[in-house]
Amino acid sequence: MTQSPSFPPLLAGLAAPPGEVPFLLARDQARGGCDAGLIVHDMEGGALRAAIVFAPEVPLSRAVAMLPLCAVGLQNAIGALSPPEVGMHLDWDGGLRLNGALCGRMRAATSTQDPKEVPDWLVVGFELTVLPANDAPGETPDETSLYGEGCGDVDTLTLLESWVRHTLVWINRWADEGAGPLHREWSGLAWHADKEVRQGELQGKYLGIDEDFGLLMRAEDGTSHLIPMIRLLETVS
Repeated sequence: MTQSPSFPPLLAGLAAPPGEVPFLLARDQARGGCDAGLIVHDMEGGALRAAIVFAPEVPLSRAVAMLPLCAVGLQNAIGALSPPEVGMHLDWDGGLRLNGALCGRMRAATSTQDPKEVPDWLVVGFELTVLPANDAPGETPDETSLYGEGCGDVDTLTLLESWVRHTLVWINRWADEGAGPLHREWSGLAWHADKEVRQGELQGKYLGIDEDFGLLMRAEDGTSHLIPMIRLLETVS
């Protein structure tokens, strides 16, 4: 029997039934009015999948910070549990990279796309590849797994619990100190630094993020663009 994770007070865990996607299940639970702090998880099938339900008290323009915040929490958790030579970096659009190769992704859903509106709910989740999908990882050099990067000893249960703890630390810091510390931490983990980025039909140089974590980029024609992070959110009323 798979051991159940232990979470801090006011948080509740829910193991996703076989075949269910934790992120989608958490989204449906949020739409149904579940309490904030629900964490839906799945540690089977060679991957770690989890999602947390938030009940924001601030407008979406600020609440969207939970997406990069949860990514930073995951990076901190992996950094604490993995060998020192393993480095995790973050793509602006949710990609998770281990030693440069994609190892998973973050995603988020909310009840509104209006940046001035306080969402009824916000769900942030991730999927992290633990075991390689095939026996020939060299065929997909831009994709990797925890096992493939020397993290075979990292226990998924411990990693899930660590992600929640690190995420809570950042939530408290964000609430007490504002977005500045999170902004600096995320910027230091950005994979895009000095690299080309593509968003939709736009391709160009990564310039950084604004105070609301929107993507700043200079397109190939020299024009500058700001892409709000709320465009990454999946909306379900």
